[in-house]
Amino acid sequence: MKREELEALRARVSCEAVLEQAGYQIDLKESTRRAVKYRQGGNIVIVTHAGCGWFDPLSDEKGDVFGLAMFLDKVPFPAAAEKVEALVGFQLSRPEWRSSRSSLRVEGVGERWLCRRAPSPGSGAWRYLCWARCIPATIVRQAVREGVLREGPFGSMWAAHVDSDGRVVGWEERGPEWRGFSTGGSKVLFRLGPTDASRLCITEAAIDAMSLAALEDPREQTLYLSTGGGWSPATDAALGVLAARPGLNLVAATDANSQGDAYAERLRVIAGSVGCDWQRLRPPADDWNEVLQNRGR
Repeated sequence: MKREELEALRARVSCEAVLEQAGYQIDLKESTRRAVKYRQGGNIVIVTHAGCGWFDPLSDEKGDVFGLAMFLDKVPFPAAAEKVEALVGFQLSRPEWRSSRSSLRVEGVGERWLCRRAPSPGSGAWRYLCWARCIPATIVRQAVREGVLREGPFGSMWAAHVDSDGRVVGWEERGPEWRGFSTGGSKVLFRLGPTDASRLCITEAAIDAMSLAALEDPREQTLYLSTGGGWSPATDAALGVLAARPGLNLVAATDANSQGDAYAERLRVIAGSVGCDWQRLRPPADDWNEVLQNRGR
């Protein structure tokens, strides 16, 4: 097949079509317009770049539609190209994404963060966290004091991801009708607690980090962290720096499912590479916010 034909196929066939044909199911709850999550058992693939790209959050695998066909079927490139060609005209079963907010003028991430006010009693983000998510007001106040919470639009909250220099580089966005990550932002780590902590509890969402802090009341000398549901190279590097401190205990407080177990294994490897203690803290429900809400009921 000529290069021009391959380029035409790459433009006409979405990675989502390859996944759907292979039996993967879309996880609408965990998907956004820019990152569509597909699952098959314990396997997860995230589709990006409007269907033109993909990556496996549990490994370093990524690529285009041909690479995806090779990855799924463990076949060489010619066989993968034939499979992609057979999917020309394939119609996805999921509905078209509807824009959930107007076009944003892309500004500097830090400037956009500073333009939003902090949550306060009765505000939209405060009600969402304390009423809908059952996070105690004391924990929300602590996050506000530490400068890692902001009011998002339509009653949502923003939870900052901060790099090793203390700069806000992105934020998790959660609300009654919306979940996502900041446009143009970078996932590193959400952090709640003392920076010199000797115990690190790593969760998959800022709401889970705050929920675990509430359940532990919060525990002394503990820094509660969130990877934001992903695992970027910057996240890996930041965790490596934190875990390298002497006498540290690294706690994998990720979700009680196959993805959470895979993230926990990655944390075990990090702990082993720097020689720190490691522990798996598995929630008795799917995640720590569910545990917190069950306790409230």
